[in-house]
Amino acid sequence: MKGRQSGMPDEEYWNSFFAPRCILSKLGCDERCGDVVEFGCGYGMFTEAAAKIVSGTVYALDIEQEMIEATCEKIRQAGLANVVTELRDFVAESCGRPDQSACYVMLFNILHIEEPVALLREAKRVLKPGGKVGMIHWNDDSSTPRGPSMEIRPRPEQVREWLDEAGFQNIRYDPLDCCPYHYGFVATKSTS
Repeated sequence: MKGRQSGMPDEEYWNSFFAPRCILSKLGCDERCGDVVEFGCGYGMFTEAAAKIVSGTVYALDIEQEMIEATCEKIRQAGLANVVTELRDFVAESCGRPDQSACYVMLFNILHIEEPVALLREAKRVLKPGGKVGMIHWNDDSSTPRGPSMEIRPRPEQVREWLDEAGFQNIRYDPLDCCPYHYGFVATKSTS
């Protein structure tokens, strides 16, 4: 089930909004990370950046075949061997990864879906104890050049509440100065 207002513009325009390595660094995705699960890989911009950083495998999931193909091509051109792409409706079917199997989960521009807390709980399920979830979304500002309608665009205080409700700890907000149209959060799964 594709999330509401999930359409993608052309790749070049989309990529102009992000500084992937900077965002990943600010949100705790680094060389100490093993396996990563990316919910909604889109064109693979963050997939490629994460695969160049982490020590494990990046599992890149998307509901659209076109996005999976774009990600596969980007990974092929980069010569990366640590990416597994999967066409998957992770909202309806789960992400398909085993419990406690990932060190990091990326939820980038996706929490405007109908049930964000359920998606956060799925992210928590696949994270190892002490694992992190990184999340970005469009600023709560109608002048941003893209993003879902303001009625469904999550505000930072909502995201903090959702992360808390899903049971995450050490919730940290980041205004993402390297990405002027987005804010971010990183939170940790409890080790107990």
